[in-house]
Amino acid sequence: MARARRNLNLLEGARAVFYSLCLSIWIVPAAGAQTLLQPDPDAPAAPEQPVEIDPVAPDTAIQGRILDILQATGWYRDIRVEVDQGVAFLDGQTTSDAHRIWAQNLAAKTSGVVAVVNRIRIDDTVVWSLEPAVAELENLARKSVAALPLILLAVLVLPLAWYGARLVSGLAQWLLKERVASPFLRQVIARAIAFPVFLLGLYIVLQVAGLTQLALSLVGGAGVIGIVIGFAFRDIAENFLSSLILSVRRPFQRGDFIQVAGLSGTVKSMTTRSTLLTSVEGNQIHIPNSTVFKNVIENFTSMPDRRGDFMVGIGYDAAISEAQEIILDCLQNHEAVLAEPEPMVLVDALGAATVNIKTYFWFNGHVISPIKLKSALLRAVKTALTNQGISMPDEAREVIFPEGVRVLDGSEPAPKPAQPPVQITPPVEEPAVTSGEGDLLTDTPVDAADVPAEDEGDLLGPN
Repeated sequence: MARARRNLNLLEGARAVFYSLCLSIWIVPAAGAQTLLQPDPDAPAAPEQPVEIDPVAPDTAIQGRILDILQATGWYRDIRVEVDQGVAFLDGQTTSDAHRIWAQNLAAKTSGVVAVVNRIRIDDTVVWSLEPAVAELENLARKSVAALPLILLAVLVLPLAWYGARLVSGLAQWLLKERVASPFLRQVIARAIAFPVFLLGLYIVLQVAGLTQLALSLVGGAGVIGIVIGFAFRDIAENFLSSLILSVRRPFQRGDFIQVAGLSGTVKSMTTRSTLLTSVEGNQIHIPNSTVFKNVIENFTSMPDRRGDFMVGIGYDAAISEAQEIILDCLQNHEAVLAEPEPMVLVDALGAATVNIKTYFWFNGHVISPIKLKSALLRAVKTALTNQGISMPDEAREVIFPEGVRVLDGSEPAPKPAQPPVQITPPVEEPAVTSGEGDLLTDTPVDAADVPAEDEGDLLGPN
């Protein structure tokens, strides 16, 4: 009996070892297959704990448990679950790969399942439905109703902030009226002071609405848009900045006669884009402010005293010092020539037929026209030199002998040249101003009374 019992125990042990080997053959490939599956990180999380059922549950119980859970999610269509000897077979359709992997993980962690064959397909059929759009509209309507108090707050606060900023800007311009001469510069400073007031109201609305991040995003987007617009309208921005700097430096005023980039005229106005000049011919010249700022500005009327000059050529037979005294006397006796600084009469060059004397003199450029004064002085100097017998030959002379030239051979005495009768010409008196010159007053207005009224948008301000 004991021998038979011992043989029975050996038989049971061998059977247990056989079952263990069979079980390992099933489990190891399933475990390897599970390690090879790498779920999508965005996939729904699988159950953390195994799904408990009755120990050693039959395949039908496992099948029913998995099928009930998958149907409860609503993610699957035509879902079918079959379990045979612990192997779960999943069939059906779903809309995403994440749901497919989730079903596989669920079945793999169910007690009694040793392997999973996932045959669920992904249905990519386009479904034409307005339900998502209707749902979004309903959600938007609910959010709009919830945000209605914030909208009312914005409608109330933003206009107050706007009018508050305008009030601060007007007060700043009034306070800066005596300190800043340029109206354009006053306007820029006043707006810079008032702008934070409006920003404060905008910040209050966004803070109450909980849209601080949105405000930062808008500011960043506005910065990028500003850069793009700056490149697109670079010339406009350059002219605006140039007008701002010219308003601060004020190299000229309304009524000044200036020359910029080869163009000259009387300054009439300056806007944020260009400077308006009136040429001596009466034409209007618009020069971009960037061109005015980058080029040399020659202001002829910024200072009252201006220097003029002219050239006179006398013959080599004349006394240079005497000619200098005559010219200097003409300058000193003319009422338009200033006594200080004193006029100068200097020898400039020895020409082909003349000694060139250059004369320098000063006059009041705000009152006297330089071209008219030069004309009057040249007339007076020419008359004075002629009256004193000082010749002023030109550089090229042509001598004509109408009876030919007689050649002497030395046997005949040379005839004495006939002496022309001496004629004494009375000195000529030249008037200080002729009708051709009109008067010596300048044609360029510099007084405020002679300047046209300030145009709208003029940045020059009062003189």
